[in-house]
Amino acid sequence: RESLMQVTAFAQKYFSDQLLQTDEGKSVGLSYFRERGITDESISKFMLGYCNSSWDDFSKHALAEGYKLDFLDKSGLSIVKKEENKMFDRFRGRVMFPIQNLTGRVIGFGGRIMSSDKTKAKYVNSPESEIYSKSHTLYGIFQAKSAIVSANTCFLVEGYTDVISMHQAGIHNVVASSGTSLTNDQIKLIRRFTPNITILYDGDSAGIKASFRGIDMILEQGMNVRIVLFPDGEDPDSYARKHRSQEVIDFIEKEASDFITFKTNLLLSETGKDPIKRANLIKEIVQSITLIPDKITRT
Repeated sequence: RESLMQVTAFAQKYFSDQLLQTDEGKSVGLSYFRERGITDESISKFMLGYCNSSWDDFSKHALAEGYKLDFLDKSGLSIVKKEENKMFDRFRGRVMFPIQNLTGRVIGFGGRIMSSDKTKAKYVNSPESEIYSKSHTLYGIFQAKSAIVSANTCFLVEGYTDVISMHQAGIHNVVASSGTSLTNDQIKLIRRFTPNITILYDGDSAGIKASFRGIDMILEQGMNVRIVLFPDGEDPDSYARKHRSQEVIDFIEKEASDFITFKTNLLLSETGKDPIKRANLIKEIVQSITLIPDKITRT
């Protein structure tokens, strides 16, 4: 575990140096972050970086610094093809978002591709390892934990840049599930700091319905869930960039609605007067309510 942690810490410094001190890093990575309105302060706070586009630059550098190939392989930073005697960098040509654990140590990475090559995944995450498990991890939890406690609520968003833009808008009690659907372990992680979760969605109703299962899991843990829907075509990142901090805070305050009410209204808008659909709607809502452990809340 410790060796893997040391490799990821070394990689984070390497990627940061690449971003800030190499021509490719500045022209590709840094200009992307600038375009997204990400400030120097955020780049340093979230330890953002860049992995250059050569095949094995990082891996070679790490080996030259004395890091073992075995740990580069296990951490997923390098992809090793032993039978062909080859290795290459998993994250080449990507801007890097280090993923930290509760104590702030880097345990994995998310990388966003910079080329327009449609055959490659837009985002790549570190694979599961002894130190990194996607389902136990929330992006931004290290930066957010004290703000979650003092605000007694946690905002849940989808992506890395949503978290960073919200921080820049002065809202620090925010974490992301990084593209995975919410798991029990992630919910328990939030519950250590607050029983209140507010989920911030962009206005895509198919995506919201797909997440109902995750919200039911939050209710089962006896937590309070509120939902905020951003206007069509907006997500927390774009909204936070277009509005002043206070406007973002006011919008969330005004729009947040209790999950059961929200679910009822969303489904009602689709059922119309059809009695069968209405009966199914009631079944759906009752199922969510039965999950709430506290008797008074349930009533």
